[in-house]
Amino acid sequence: MSQDVSSGIDEAREADPVRPDPGPSVLRDCADAEAYVASVCFKHGPPRLIGVELEWLLHRRAVPDGPLDVDTLVAALGPHAPTTLDPASPARPLPAGSSVTVEPGGQAELASPPFPDLPGLLRAVRTDSAALLGRLAARGLQPHPRAADSLRPPVRLLQVPRYRAMEQSFDRTGPYGRSAMCSTAAVQVCVDTGEGADAARRWAAVHAVGPVLLAAFANSPVLHGRRTGWKSSRWAAWQACDPARTGPPPLHDTDPDVDPAPAWARRVVASPLLCVRSAGTWTVPRGVTFGDWVNGALPTPPTTADLDYHVSTLFPPVRPHGFLEIRYVDAQPGDGWALPTAVLAAVLADPATVDRVLELCEPARGRWVSGARHGLDDLVLARAAAGVFTLALDRLPGLGAPRWVLDALTTMTERHVLRGLCPADDPVAGDLDAVTAPRLEPGIPEGETA
Repeated sequence: MSQDVSSGIDEAREADPVRPDPGPSVLRDCADAEAYVASVCFKHGPPRLIGVELEWLLHRRAVPDGPLDVDTLVAALGPHAPTTLDPASPARPLPAGSSVTVEPGGQAELASPPFPDLPGLLRAVRTDSAALLGRLAARGLQPHPRAADSLRPPVRLLQVPRYRAMEQSFDRTGPYGRSAMCSTAAVQVCVDTGEGADAARRWAAVHAVGPVLLAAFANSPVLHGRRTGWKSSRWAAWQACDPARTGPPPLHDTDPDVDPAPAWARRVVASPLLCVRSAGTWTVPRGVTFGDWVNGALPTPPTTADLDYHVSTLFPPVRPHGFLEIRYVDAQPGDGWALPTAVLAAVLADPATVDRVLELCEPARGRWVSGARHGLDDLVLARAAAGVFTLALDRLPGLGAPRWVLDALTTMTERHVLRGLCPADDPVAGDLDAVTAPRLEPGIPEGETA
């Protein structure tokens, strides 16, 4: 994933920019590793900044089911191409400051800088997404309206060590890792953690509202030409590929009155390694956790830099790493990315609104599987969604949300949410010929509802 939002948030909040960086430290004790994770992943401070990362699956306009190729992507992105795609690229930001990256299967990704206000974020991302999609369109590439590739099998385009290792690790579990890596796209919203007791409540709130927004914005009923039985096949594929790495936390780890940092730190240290980096071939240990590495399972002890990288290889619905990266929303067609961004900004606007969200979503806590499978056909989630979207519409004018966002969210609320519908229920060309496939059946982590 892109580091643009994370780098910007960290730089904007750096408490002591003149303090020299001591460099990575060797870790020889799991308690030290957990303490390090807790300190760097849950940086407290006033909740000021918001950013977004947008992903698009791309198709060739002339041959929608044809494969992508690196040369066309490089030509389309020009000076904005990431160095993972073109090592000689200057990797320039887009006009409003967003950076461009490319996901393993050729998905284009835009990562905004962090902004102190929602209107500034929406304006910049709208400008940069138009510039990016315009460059792609000039080379015959267009975004797919779904969050999962409904036409093509998964093919990895990026030949970099991280993605080779990820593919090798996921292949040990089954076929869905390649689908998740190469054939899905998301909207990811990044927000500050908050400070003091409010940080725990914000952590709880983004998890409590998660199944609701997963259901309301589910937009991937077809994967590789087959109906999977899920409204969000993207979510199902990610959960099926490596549940220890991708699953949500148990409910007791999202209690609004409990500091989430210790539980997250324990999870990180207890999670299996995706890979071990080296100057040559990266290795993919089987069944070795980071804690095992600390305790001597591998020849060379890990450092804090290795631990930072390990955190980047975990993909839960919400990933803390100095801020909260909210990862559970399917990619949306057109300017639809602005709606989940606006809803999350609204429901996290102040402590009173956070408390109201926790109240509205209490009956829906932990219903991740049902939200992904059934969308708003789940009546518990549908009732919660009606309350959450109404609350967001009440709060957004105070955040300066532009009229086009308010109008679009009002329309979605009236035509979809209050009728128990989500984007996956809307017909899209390419879905109609899909056949029904055996259901993806990811494991159901502790505390979830099927």
